[in-house]
Amino acid sequence: MLYVLLSNIRDWLEANNLYWTMGILDQIQFRALAALLLAFFIVLLFGRRVIRLLVRLKIGDTGATDAEALRAHSQGKANTPTMGGALIVGAIAIATILLADVTKFYVQLALIVMLWTAILGGFDDWLKLTAARRGGSRQGLYAWEKLVFQLGLGMLVGFFVFNHADTAAALDLGHVLNLPLQKTYESAQGDVSDQLIYLGRGAFIMLAVLMLTGMSNAVNITDGMDGLAGGISAAVSVGLLVLALIAGSEQASRYLLVPHIPFADELGVVAGAMIGACLGFLWWNCSPAHVFMGDTGSLALGALIGYIAIVTRQEAVVLLMSGVFLLEIASVTIQVGVFKATRMATGTGRRVFKIAPYHHALHLSGWKEQQIVARAWIVAVLLVAVALWTLKVR
Repeated sequence: MLYVLLSNIRDWLEANNLYWTMGILDQIQFRALAALLLAFFIVLLFGRRVIRLLVRLKIGDTGATDAEALRAHSQGKANTPTMGGALIVGAIAIATILLADVTKFYVQLALIVMLWTAILGGFDDWLKLTAARRGGSRQGLYAWEKLVFQLGLGMLVGFFVFNHADTAAALDLGHVLNLPLQKTYESAQGDVSDQLIYLGRGAFIMLAVLMLTGMSNAVNITDGMDGLAGGISAAVSVGLLVLALIAGSEQASRYLLVPHIPFADELGVVAGAMIGACLGFLWWNCSPAHVFMGDTGSLALGALIGYIAIVTRQEAVVLLMSGVFLLEIASVTIQVGVFKATRMATGTGRRVFKIAPYHHALHLSGWKEQQIVARAWIVAVLLVAVALWTLKVR
């Protein structure tokens, strides 16, 4: 909104020698960092009020779990307010609307992706947390119900991103399957490589569905300990900020030999807001947590991670950054798959891990919750560094 205001009055400001009062908004790096700070302080300032509201509405986790081994640990967190993801989503939305160029398609779609998944997660949270007073179960939405909405969003995002292009060059490079260590350009002069693989509409939509659905569920599964998902999301968002700024800069993208996507740098403002909102949420979510983000926050953060990866054409790099998230969802997939397969074959299901997702297995192995969270943060930061390093090693 502020940037759009500057665009509308730029000529008047220059004519009256007042451009200096708002000219810094023309710098995308400044707006991204400003979004980071704004989102952080929004969560910090409104956190206590939102927590009190959630307590008043009795939107608190019951501490119930199907895993007997975790029951004592879960009961210690009973009645902690959840749906705190509304703080994260609200802060990202406000910072983005104020500081990003909201006339750009990629920014508009980012807001739709976030709100779509936040509403889906919020509805699931509400059903689970109010089940007792409604006389229902704690099931919330069924897995297939959530999956339908996630797959539908992924297909829509893939379709519209594929069709969108601000220039002919953006259309071509916006369809590239960007493989690890692959050079998009033969040199920094901008000669496009003839070794590139261009995705058709169907393949592009399928990739978008996998990224959005997979990342959304991966962050959701990881959200099981105080500060775990929030801290890792903050680290990954730093990488997304860098990727967006590089992709949107013709000079930087050619220098690093990665696809140039015009106006993708505006997503750097979204990524900056994600960093700030996650850091602000950690203020209230660090152990012992005053509030949980719930599906409201985790589904939205994961979907935004997948969305920015799709637009910048950096799916492989973002997956590397998100290694901890992938480990968590892989542990659940392996656990369920092996259990069902062995039960069908032998009549008795076998488990690979003591429990899934993997952070709970580490907990049952003797690691303290704070150790697991801190070490997961460390691994996430290192993975982001390695992923960004691969951009230069080509």
